[in-house]
Amino acid sequence: MSWSFLLAAFTPFNLMLAFVGVAAGIIIGGLPGLSATMAVAVLVPVTFGMEPASGLIMLGAIYTGAIYGGAYSAILVNTPGTPSAIATTFDGYPMAKRGDGDLAVTLATLSSVVGGLTGALALLTLAPMLATIALQFGSVEYFWLAVLGLTLISALSEGATIKGFIGASLGLLLSTVGVAVVGGDVRYTFGSSLLLGGVEIISALIGLYCIPVLIDLVATPDPHLRVSEKASGFRLREALGYALRSKFNMIRSAIIGTIVAILPGAGGSIASLVSYSEARRSSKNRERFGQGEPDGILATESANNATVGGGFIPTLVLGIPGTPPDAIILGALLVQGVRTGPELFTENADISYTFIYGLLIATFLLLPMGLVIGRYAFKSIISIPKAILAPTVAFMTVIGTYAIRNNVWDVLIMLVLGVVGWFLNRAGFKPSPIVLGLILGPIAEQGFVQAVLMGQAQGAVLPIFFRGPISWTIVAIIVIATLYPLFAMVRKRRQTAAKAGSDE
Repeated sequence: MSWSFLLAAFTPFNLMLAFVGVAAGIIIGGLPGLSATMAVAVLVPVTFGMEPASGLIMLGAIYTGAIYGGAYSAILVNTPGTPSAIATTFDGYPMAKRGDGDLAVTLATLSSVVGGLTGALALLTLAPMLATIALQFGSVEYFWLAVLGLTLISALSEGATIKGFIGASLGLLLSTVGVAVVGGDVRYTFGSSLLLGGVEIISALIGLYCIPVLIDLVATPDPHLRVSEKASGFRLREALGYALRSKFNMIRSAIIGTIVAILPGAGGSIASLVSYSEARRSSKNRERFGQGEPDGILATESANNATVGGGFIPTLVLGIPGTPPDAIILGALLVQGVRTGPELFTENADISYTFIYGLLIATFLLLPMGLVIGRYAFKSIISIPKAILAPTVAFMTVIGTYAIRNNVWDVLIMLVLGVVGWFLNRAGFKPSPIVLGLILGPIAEQGFVQAVLMGQAQGAVLPIFFRGPISWTIVAIIVIATLYPLFAMVRKRRQTAAKAGSDE
């Protein structure tokens, strides 16, 4: 690998593109409804007149910035700016509520940089090998992967597992609205053509997470966020201490994010939820998760930023987009006449390696730019009166929801789900299992139906679900993940009983 590729990434023009791309991505990703996919899609025409490597650097920087930017609204207004920031709300918003919003934003910045570097380094060193592994995943493996994701419900619904499963079932039901992913059957549209596209995930996110907060914001006299005496916009030294103590958690989560992103269609939302669950399971302070635990933010943000580099592995090596933004970037490459595949790393090494180094530069830029922009975002949110903040956020949610598909029906669905979500919160139902079911529903359905069709063609349906070592490995993980909470509960009861006996 020539040093010329690294020097090419450091040209003033490419550095400027990385800087502008990260800044634009952070701003767009931080606005509710404006996802990383939308950020890349809106700005991709700007790159058509550039050299392929430069265009890729700008798109990669936008993608990196947007994935990170989603943490701002997740932490400060409990609304995931991007679907990958869902899990960031679990501990980010509670931290902001108790006056540590600036610390939460700083933790998100540090962990995003660690995750982004991990994914980019995997892209640089392991791309061909990891892409080959991704090819081994078929419909059966994706089905089991979705089932594995649903086992996270027990972790996301501590103390209310039954309600968690009910919420996930509601999410799975919502995922069936519209045209079936296999077969094309029309379901639960009630004769309306507007529901043929189904329930849009980002619309559901905004409704379930943001609208209940807005209702409480208007209905209660309490301030939106407490302000700590230590509040300064960012708390770098304190955050570095947390990050160093939880370095294993961050690295593990970044690896999880990279691996999940390699699987086409999985995306950052699944990666962040899986990493959050693993961080919680392995923590000595499990009971503090969901109440403002820094480890929760470190896990989710390192995982979802690792998906940037991880998602590029199947995109560049195989021509199979790992995530929706990767699909748009792949289209931009094809427009410029660049073919993806193994030859991209040999015949067009100047393009691929210059881009990868540019992605690393963009990730490093995330640290200073994220801290500066995050500081102003935090101070703006806490200083804006509720009378201005509430209608502003409401306006942004409506515009952001409408802009996804230019569909008024999405806005109506968002509002309905928001009101329903508010009542469900009062009844002890958390939005996370609902969203999890909505995200995993299409993946599970497509994998299951395709596996059944293959089994019927071969004359044996059940054996098809247990083919190969990958399926057996995932099934084993599912069994362990399902039984672990039961073992933990039994052990805790025994310890309590033993302690009570010794006290007597």
